[in-house]
Amino acid sequence: MKEVKEKESKFAVSPISLTAGAIDEIKLLIQEKEIPEGHALRIGVKGGGCSGLSYILGFDQQSEEDEVFEVEGIRIVMNRAHGMYLLGMEVDFVNGLNNRGFTFNNPNASDTCGCGTSFSA
Repeated sequence: MKEVKEKESKFAVSPISLTAGAIDEIKLLIQEKEIPEGHALRIGVKGGGCSGLSYILGFDQQSEEDEVFEVEGIRIVMNRAHGMYLLGMEVDFVNGLNNRGFTFNNPNASDTCGCGTSFSA
């Protein structure tokens, strides 16, 4: 497999933020799921969903198109082209009676769907 050299980010700090709840849950997932060495948390967008774009959140290897950030010891990779959709976004983790999972507070979203995982910009 071709090794990807980590490139300098154009952002001084991560373009997204993680709440304490999200940080705790991500670190727990890394331990429980035994994420392979060299993988990072991928945050991004893809076409689809009822509002046009859906969020990507999972563990993946870095690609040549990625920028790399670190938030509270969590390595994050994000495709450069996704930055315009995600700049300023906050990822949270909710663990309530009616709702459990990651939520996205995105100031770039002009419209969101009821499920909170799809948006338009």
